[in-house]
Amino acid sequence: MRAVDTQRYAWHSLKGYRARTLLMLLAMTISVASVLLLTALGEGARRYVMGEFTSLGTHMLIVLPGRSETAGAGAGTMMGVTPRDLTLDDARALTRHPKIIRIAPLNVGVAEITWQGRKREISLLGSTREILKLRQWKLAAGTFLPQSQWDRASPVVVIGKNIRDEIFGAHAAVGQWMRIGDQRYRVIGVMASEGRSIGMDVQDIAIVPVASAQSLLNTPSLFRILVETKSREAMIPVKEFIEKTIQQRHHGEKDITVITQDAVIQTFDRILGALTYGVAGIAAISLLVAGILIMNVMLVVVSQRTAEIGLLKALGASQSRILSLILVEALQLSLIGVACGFFIGIIGSWGIRLALPALQAYPPLWAMISSVAVALGTGLLFSLLPARKAAALDPVRALQGH
Repeated sequence: MRAVDTQRYAWHSLKGYRARTLLMLLAMTISVASVLLLTALGEGARRYVMGEFTSLGTHMLIVLPGRSETAGAGAGTMMGVTPRDLTLDDARALTRHPKIIRIAPLNVGVAEITWQGRKREISLLGSTREILKLRQWKLAAGTFLPQSQWDRASPVVVIGKNIRDEIFGAHAAVGQWMRIGDQRYRVIGVMASEGRSIGMDVQDIAIVPVASAQSLLNTPSLFRILVETKSREAMIPVKEFIEKTIQQRHHGEKDITVITQDAVIQTFDRILGALTYGVAGIAAISLLVAGILIMNVMLVVVSQRTAEIGLLKALGASQSRILSLILVEALQLSLIGVACGFFIGIIGSWGIRLALPALQAYPPLWAMISSVAVALGTGLLFSLLPARKAAALDPVRALQGH
């Protein structure tokens, strides 16, 4: 029997039992498609988070109050000593380094805004003019915060698009006076940027000078200090400079944490990459289930076609030929199932990207290759037992239906 005849024989066997074939095809299709869809979601989430952090800037350092490795009930806590807060003077002291391009001190809080009887609770961000370039934001109208001394409060505010729409409606927002808390502020600009920043939606924030935010929030401390360096190579020496400078200002206490943007990105990359591999492993279990289904169905097939196999052996078919007939049938079944699952997985990923443009859900190359390889391998592996059982049948007893 030629190879072409083997292929035709196996194909006619699949066509002869359509319900059984469709059942096994469905199992294989769902398995492959689930692997592609779940890994596409995981990869999309990873790309989204990486993009969000990359948008913070190219060479970013984030200075936080407190030491992450000394959190908890340490000796200082037992003696009633708490870490010192970050202040505007601390931020100003960092401007001396020649490799630092810009610094943006931050204050974050919640406040209520009022205009002609309309009220809304908003996220309040206090910073300086540098935050605009540092965060790569853009304005839709007006101007941004004025260039002034950090400790000088000014009654000006830049609002997000959603605030403008909900509070001012059809009225022009720029130039209007509104209340933030119990103080009056003049709207000088409207943000055009979209997305999230520091846990807040840019379209739903009001930005005021950092000194004004400290007055509104009644706090002298800073939430964060963002530092942008001239190059990636400058990040390490600048980090060391920041730690040394703040330590000197805080009487020798190492009570800050400096995070590099690369460290944050790499951490999230590892976490989300592990999650992607995890969901791929969970989805791959369905491939194992599909293989077991193929094995069980093929065992039933062998028992139903005992007389047919006996006739083939009586006509001179060897054990290897019978073995190849069953394996080729399983291979054809697996190939069709893989092709259908691959197509559905790709189309499903496209549908996710269409419904959620921010989530670029592309199945990773390793997932596409491994899902196809595992599916084909599973189909052949679990077909070996039925194939060996068919090849070992005695032709005389097989012809008798035993």
